[in-house]
Amino acid sequence: MVIKKTIFFAVLCIATSICAQRKPDHEKIKALKIAYLTEKLDLTTNEAQKFWPVYNAYEEKVEKIRMQQRSEIHEKLREIGKLSEKELNKLLELEISLNKQKHVLEEKLIQDVRKVISAKKTFIMLQSEYGFKRKLLHQYRKKHKSENK
Repeated sequence: MVIKKTIFFAVLCIATSICAQRKPDHEKIKALKIAYLTEKLDLTTNEAQKFWPVYNAYEEKVEKIRMQQRSEIHEKLREIGKLSEKELNKLLELEISLNKQKHVLEEKLIQDVRKVISAKKTFIMLQSEYGFKRKLLHQYRKKHKSENK
Protein backbone atom coordinates (compact mmCIF):
# COMPACT_ATOMS: atom_id res chain seq x y z
CA MET A 1 0.00 0.00 0.00
CA VAL A 2 2.88 2.37 0.79
CA ILE A 3 4.40 1.65 -2.63
CA LYS A 4 1.12 2.51 -4.36
CA LYS A 5 0.88 5.79 -2.47
CA THR A 6 4.49 6.60 -3.32
CA ILE A 7 3.93 5.87 -7.01
CA PHE A 8 0.74 7.95 -7.02
CA PHE A 9 2.51 10.87 -5.33
CA ALA A 10 5.40 10.62 -7.81
CA VAL A 11 2.93 10.64 -10.71
CA LEU A 12 1.24 13.76 -9.38
CA CYS A 13 4.56 15.56 -8.87
CA ILE A 14 5.83 14.71 -12.32
CA ALA A 15 2.50 15.60 -13.92
CA THR A 16 2.59 18.98 -12.26
CA SER A 17 6.11 19.64 -13.49
CA ILE A 18 5.14 18.59 -17.01
CA CYS A 19 2.25 21.00 -17.09
CA ALA A 20 4.59 23.77 -16.00
CA GLN A 21 6.56 23.41 -19.21
CA ARG A 22 5.53 25.07 -22.47
CA LYS A 23 6.32 22.03 -24.62
CA PRO A 24 5.75 18.84 -22.66
CA ASP A 25 8.44 16.23 -22.97
CA HIS A 26 6.89 13.14 -24.52
CA GLU A 27 9.24 10.82 -22.64
CA LYS A 28 8.14 12.27 -19.31
CA ILE A 29 4.49 11.90 -20.27
CA LYS A 30 5.15 8.32 -21.32
CA ALA A 31 6.82 7.61 -17.96
CA LEU A 32 3.89 9.19 -16.13
CA LYS A 33 1.44 7.11 -18.10
CA ILE A 34 3.36 3.92 -17.31
CA ALA A 35 3.38 4.77 -13.60
CA TYR A 36 -0.31 5.67 -13.70
CA LEU A 37 -1.29 2.45 -15.47
CA THR A 38 0.96 0.37 -13.23
CA GLU A 39 -0.76 1.75 -10.17
CA LYS A 40 -4.27 1.37 -11.56
CA LEU A 41 -3.79 -2.15 -12.95
CA ASP A 42 -1.93 -3.57 -9.96
CA LEU A 43 -0.19 -6.10 -12.22
CA THR A 44 1.61 -9.12 -10.85
CA THR A 45 5.21 -9.57 -11.99
CA ASN A 46 4.14 -12.26 -14.44
CA GLU A 47 1.30 -10.10 -15.83
CA ALA A 48 3.60 -7.09 -16.18
CA GLN A 49 6.18 -9.10 -18.13
CA LYS A 50 3.50 -10.08 -20.65
CA PHE A 51 1.43 -6.89 -20.63
CA TRP A 52 4.05 -4.17 -21.24
CA PRO A 53 5.51 -5.54 -24.49
CA VAL A 54 1.98 -5.78 -25.96
CA TYR A 55 1.00 -2.34 -24.73
CA ASN A 56 4.25 -0.67 -25.81
CA ALA A 57 3.99 -2.14 -29.31
CA TYR A 58 0.46 -0.72 -29.56
CA GLU A 59 1.57 2.70 -28.32
CA GLU A 60 4.42 2.78 -30.84
CA LYS A 61 2.10 2.00 -33.77
CA VAL A 62 -0.48 4.56 -32.67
CA GLU A 63 2.20 7.22 -32.25
CA LYS A 64 3.33 6.63 -35.85
CA ILE A 65 -0.23 7.21 -37.02
CA ARG A 66 -0.48 10.40 -34.93
CA MET A 67 2.78 11.66 -36.41
CA GLN A 68 1.45 10.94 -39.90
CA GLN A 69 -1.74 12.84 -39.07
CA ARG A 70 0.30 15.81 -37.87
CA SER A 71 2.69 15.86 -40.81
CA GLU A 72 0.32 15.00 -43.63
CA ILE A 73 -2.92 16.59 -42.48
CA HIS A 74 -2.69 19.09 -39.65
CA GLU A 75 0.35 20.90 -41.03
CA LYS A 76 -1.41 21.40 -44.37
CA LEU A 77 -4.58 22.63 -42.68
CA ARG A 78 -2.72 25.63 -41.30
CA GLU A 79 -3.18 27.13 -44.75
CA ILE A 80 -6.66 25.76 -45.36
CA GLY A 81 -7.63 28.80 -47.43
CA LYS A 82 -5.02 27.93 -50.06
CA LEU A 83 -6.14 24.31 -50.48
CA SER A 84 -8.49 23.25 -53.26
CA GLU A 85 -11.65 21.24 -52.63
CA LYS A 86 -9.92 18.23 -54.21
CA GLU A 87 -6.92 18.54 -51.85
CA LEU A 88 -9.22 18.92 -48.85
CA ASN A 89 -11.19 15.82 -49.85
CA LYS A 90 -7.93 13.86 -50.09
CA LEU A 91 -7.01 15.03 -46.60
CA LEU A 92 -10.43 13.97 -45.29
CA GLU A 93 -10.02 10.52 -46.83
CA LEU A 94 -6.59 10.22 -45.24
CA GLU A 95 -8.01 11.29 -41.87
CA ILE A 96 -10.74 8.65 -42.13
CA SER A 97 -8.21 6.00 -43.12
CA LEU A 98 -5.84 6.83 -40.26
CA ASN A 99 -8.68 6.87 -37.73
CA LYS A 100 -9.77 3.43 -38.94
CA GLN A 101 -6.20 2.18 -38.52
CA LYS A 102 -6.14 3.46 -34.95
CA HIS A 103 -9.46 1.76 -34.25
CA VAL A 104 -8.17 -1.57 -35.63
CA LEU A 105 -5.06 -1.24 -33.46
CA GLU A 106 -7.20 -0.58 -30.38
CA GLU A 107 -9.31 -3.67 -31.10
CA LYS A 108 -6.14 -5.74 -31.50
CA LEU A 109 -4.77 -4.32 -28.24
CA ILE A 110 -7.89 -5.39 -26.38
CA GLN A 111 -7.76 -8.87 -27.89
CA ASP A 112 -4.05 -9.27 -27.13
CA VAL A 113 -4.19 -7.78 -23.64
CA ARG A 114 -7.07 -9.90 -22.47
CA LYS A 115 -4.95 -12.96 -23.22
CA VAL A 116 -2.42 -11.86 -20.57
CA ILE A 117 -4.58 -10.08 -17.97
CA SER A 118 -8.16 -10.51 -16.81
CA ALA A 119 -11.16 -8.90 -18.49
CA LYS A 120 -11.57 -6.71 -15.41
CA LYS A 121 -8.00 -5.41 -15.66
CA THR A 122 -8.47 -4.89 -19.41
CA PHE A 123 -11.42 -2.62 -18.71
CA ILE A 124 -9.46 -0.88 -15.97
CA MET A 125 -6.68 -0.28 -18.52
CA LEU A 126 -9.14 1.32 -20.96
CA GLN A 127 -10.67 3.48 -18.24
CA SER A 128 -7.25 4.42 -16.90
CA GLU A 129 -6.02 5.53 -20.32
CA TYR A 130 -9.00 7.87 -20.56
CA GLY A 131 -8.54 9.00 -16.96
CA PHE A 132 -4.87 9.76 -17.57
CA LYS A 133 -5.70 11.93 -20.59
CA ARG A 134 -8.39 13.77 -18.62
CA LYS A 135 -6.00 14.34 -15.73
CA LEU A 136 -3.31 15.81 -17.99
CA LEU A 137 -5.84 18.00 -19.78
CA HIS A 138 -7.26 19.20 -16.46
CA GLN A 139 -3.79 20.12 -15.19
CA TYR A 140 -2.98 21.86 -18.48
CA ARG A 141 -6.17 23.93 -18.31
CA LYS A 142 -5.62 24.74 -14.65
CA LYS A 143 -2.07 25.90 -15.39
CA HIS A 144 -3.10 28.11 -18.30
CA LYS A 145 -6.09 29.50 -16.42
CA SER A 146 -3.81 30.66 -13.61
CA GLU A 147 -1.35 32.15 -16.14
CA ASN A 148 -4.08 34.23 -17.78
CA LYS A 149 -5.16 35.89 -14.53
